[in-house]
Amino acid sequence: MIRNQWYVVLESSEVKKQPIGTTRLGEKMVFWRDESGKVNAAVDRCPHRGVELSRGKVQEGHLQCPFHGFEFDSSGKCVLVPANGRNGVIPAAMKVKTYPTYEAHGLIWLWWGETPPAELSTPQFFDNLGDTFQYGSARDPWDAHYSRVIENQLDVVHLPFIHSRTIGRGNRTIVDGPVVEWKGNHMFYTYVFNRLDDGTPPRKPSELSPRKPTDFHLEFIFPNLWQNHISEKVRVVAAFVPVDDNHTLLYLRFYQNFLKLPGLGKLVAQLAMPSNVYIAHEDRRVVITQQPKPSGLKIGEVLIQGDLPIIEYRRKRAALQEACKS
Repeated sequence: MIRNQWYVVLESSEVKKQPIGTTRLGEKMVFWRDESGKVNAAVDRCPHRGVELSRGKVQEGHLQCPFHGFEFDSSGKCVLVPANGRNGVIPAAMKVKTYPTYEAHGLIWLWWGETPPAELSTPQFFDNLGDTFQYGSARDPWDAHYSRVIENQLDVVHLPFIHSRTIGRGNRTIVDGPVVEWKGNHMFYTYVFNRLDDGTPPRKPSELSPRKPTDFHLEFIFPNLWQNHISEKVRVVAAFVPVDDNHTLLYLRFYQNFLKLPGLGKLVAQLAMPSNVYIAHEDRRVVITQQPKPSGLKIGEVLIQGDLPIIEYRRKRAALQEACKS
């Protein structure tokens, strides 16, 4: 996993009035809302006696340990040791490691790193998903490393085989290109040019021109957000949430703006989710068998031209991992 990145880790609806404990990025974490409604995140372990803070409750915006009532603020600082009294001395070391969070678009991001920069920029989202879109959502567990789940959604070669009865109908096995177009340092588009095998070899990416941004394409934002830009009115968005090295939660959404009535539009979007999950499960049964579990630049795989989006993903991921070491 890449440190010093904003990861989507939860949906807003999952964090309510009381703390919740969950594993993200290989760590047990606790999330809670303070009195202003802001989401806070910390390591789910009390520094006093090591119990899970998520078993406690929120008291006036503070996270209260269930064991001895110690209270911690949003910065992780202990603000009350009941056994010492309200005006008693609190040991300076009595603190919990916290992580910066950001909430927007019904999602919660967590900045996963050691020391956040003083000027921490906000995470990026898809600027072509305006307020006119309504979405339905589902959460789907995969027994796979998050990098493999991401690569599956960047894989334009597998469609006629894995999805022969759904989105891969038509037997378009020849992969011209594909064309990868970077949009800044952390986002790229993939334009797909699959066709029937007419005996001619695949065309190289340099022989193709990117389509208009309004045409069908895939979008990826590092480290774990993806969009299938099906049309100007229909999108599928996924957040590949790392649980640990062997497990990923796929947060899947279907967005639409062809039906704008608030209640009905939301219902239509939600009714589309079972088919989207079914398609994801066509992938899942194969992806969970991949070895080694995490992806990488040098893992013994022999890639082809059609794997260009995966190659680009691996190169950037490796560069970001290397940057964390310096």
